[in-house]
Amino acid sequence: MKKVFLIAGMIGLIVACTNKGTDKKARLEQLKKEHDKLTTEIVNLEKELYPAGAITATMVSVQTISKAPFEHYIEVQGRIDGNENIGVSPRTPGVVTKILVKEGDFVKKGQILAELDAEVMKQTMKELQTQLEYATDLYTRQKALWDQKIGSEVQYLTAKNGKESLENKINTLDDQILMSNITAPIDGTIEEIPIKVGQMASSSSPQPAFRIVNFSKAKALADVGEAYSAKIQTGDQVKVYLPDVRAELIERITFSSKYINPTNRTFQVEVDLPPTNINYRANMIAVLRIKDYANPSTIAIPQNFIQTSRDEGQFVYVCSEENGKKIARKRTVLPFISYNGFTEVVSGLNEGDRIITAGYKDLYDGQLIDYVNTGR
Repeated sequence: MKKVFLIAGMIGLIVACTNKGTDKKARLEQLKKEHDKLTTEIVNLEKELYPAGAITATMVSVQTISKAPFEHYIEVQGRIDGNENIGVSPRTPGVVTKILVKEGDFVKKGQILAELDAEVMKQTMKELQTQLEYATDLYTRQKALWDQKIGSEVQYLTAKNGKESLENKINTLDDQILMSNITAPIDGTIEEIPIKVGQMASSSSPQPAFRIVNFSKAKALADVGEAYSAKIQTGDQVKVYLPDVRAELIERITFSSKYINPTNRTFQVEVDLPPTNINYRANMIAVLRIKDYANPSTIAIPQNFIQTSRDEGQFVYVCSEENGKKIARKRTVLPFISYNGFTEVVSGLNEGDRIITAGYKDLYDGQLIDYVNTGR
């Protein structure tokens, strides 16, 4: 504790003597140099003043390093969508006269959702049907005469053509009347009905008349930054976390777009989700954790164990057995990649090393220590 108070007192004296106008960054660098110099002096003085065994060991905690699998994930926020999510618009423009469903209803493919004003076409249909009855009767009479070789062929063909022409007109008009009905193109649930009775509906409208979503097959969608385009491929493992229901699914990417959106420089990925008891909803938040790196056997330590020095770079403290004593040794390390609070270390540490996990902030290289082993 004496050395700690000595260091703190010296640093406090230097700070107190610093002019207020001194550049803070320059002062910080100077203080670091003073700290390193003082630490070295303390070590040398302790060796000179105290005989062997007279220095009280500093208590720390250590953990024995062992290799284990390490994985890195890219996290992006996405959303849940149905495998079929369709906006339905009328095939022909018209005024809405009747809406036959409500939001939340399940509808079948081909079911009529709304009717548009088709009164004029229906009146025309009645007129054409009346004309067809007359044309059919005329054709029947002309055919009977022609079968008996009575009358001219022109009269027979004229009657036949008149009848068939009216039939074609009626069929065309019947199709047009059917097109005035807005029908469901898929099985699914009505999620949105923006139109109202009396409103003009058209296929050119920017907003569809109905939105139908089929959640028999759900999927998770997310836009991923262009920087990861070379790392993410179809088939990569992904964890889909749904914070609203606190559930996580481990799946595979089923689609990775080759198109980069020029507006936000992202590309889209999709993950098909299996049938579950989860009540999926359109646009539900989904956090996609896409695995882009894995090492089946490596050394990974909590990233807060790694300290940084201006002169020595990044380092940790390990416990070394020297002449029957436990000594703290500064070990320079080379970190590679971090995830979820852990950092993979590619050099500087070996399996079996005892890394100091508590009390390392006040240590210096060569300090006498004792420890409590917290396990592997």
